[in-house]
Amino acid sequence: MSAEPNWPDGARGALSLSFDNLGEAAEIELGAIDADTELDPHPTVTEALPALLGALEAAGLKATFFVEGLNTERYPEALTGIAAAGHEVAYHAWRHEQWGDLSAEEQAHNLKRGLIGFRALGIEPTGLRPPGGLLGPGGLDVLREAGLRYCSPAGEGAGEDGGIALLPFQWRHLDASCVLPPLGTVREQIAGSAEPLDPGAFLAHLESEVERLARDGGYATFVLHPFMLAWFGEDRLAELLDLVIAASAGGDLWVAPCAAAAEYVLANPERFRGQTALDSTSWASRGG
Repeated sequence: MSAEPNWPDGARGALSLSFDNLGEAAEIELGAIDADTELDPHPTVTEALPALLGALEAAGLKATFFVEGLNTERYPEALTGIAAAGHEVAYHAWRHEQWGDLSAEEQAHNLKRGLIGFRALGIEPTGLRPPGGLLGPGGLDVLREAGLRYCSPAGEGAGEDGGIALLPFQWRHLDASCVLPPLGTVREQIAGSAEPLDPGAFLAHLESEVERLARDGGYATFVLHPFMLAWFGEDRLAELLDLVIAASAGGDLWVAPCAAAAEYVLANPERFRGQTALDSTSWASRGG
C-alpha cells in the first residue's frame, strides 16, 4: 500500500545523495599516514571529486558532501569548488574521529574548530554526519549549542528533536558496507550472504531502494565515498543518477540535499513524529 504524501510537491518519499570523506584525513586518524608527512594531493581530490562533480552536473542533481575539517587547511579550493557548484558542504569531524568515542567536551571543541575553518572559506555548515554513526555522550546538545540544524547518524526515519532535524543513514545504503568485514550482517540484509558484494549488486540494491521510496514513502540518504568511486565505477554512478532523475520526474520522489530536507522536516515536525529510530551500535560493532 502506498504511503500518503509527506514531502514537497506531493512526493511520497525523499532521497538525499551524499558523499563522505575527502583527502587523507581518515587515513591520518587511523595512523596509516603521519600527519606531518608532506604528500602529493590526494586522488580523492584530484581524480574522484572532479568526476563526481561532473556526473552530478550532467544529471542536474545537487548533493551533500560530508567532509572533514582538516580539508579546510589541506584542500580549501576543493571545498569552495564544491560549494560554488551548488552542493552542500557539511561536517564529518575534524579528521574523521569516531564521534561516539569523544566526550561531550571533545565533540564541542572538534565542532568549533571545524566551523571556524569552514567559515574562513565562506562556507557555513548546518549539519553533521558523525563518523562511526553514533552521536555519543554529547548527544544533540553539542549540535544545538553550536547552532547546527541537523544531524545524520546511523538509523532510519526522518524526524525532529528539540529543533534539530534527524536525517539518519542506513548501513545498507552505504557503499563501504559491501566490503568492510565488520558489516557482514548488513550484506546479509542486502543479498542474503555475508560475502562481499560486487558493485553491480550494490547498484541493483540502490535501484530497488529508489523504487521502494517512490512507492512506499519514507526518507533515505545514499552514502557514497570518493575513495570508492573506482570500485563503483563512473558508468554505474551515471546509471544510478539517471534512475534518481526518472523517479523524481514521476513526482513520487523528492530529491534534495540534506540541508533542504532538514529545513522541510523542521518546518513540518508533525508529519514526521515517531518515525525515527537511531542505531545504538557503530559500524565496528555490528558483527559479520
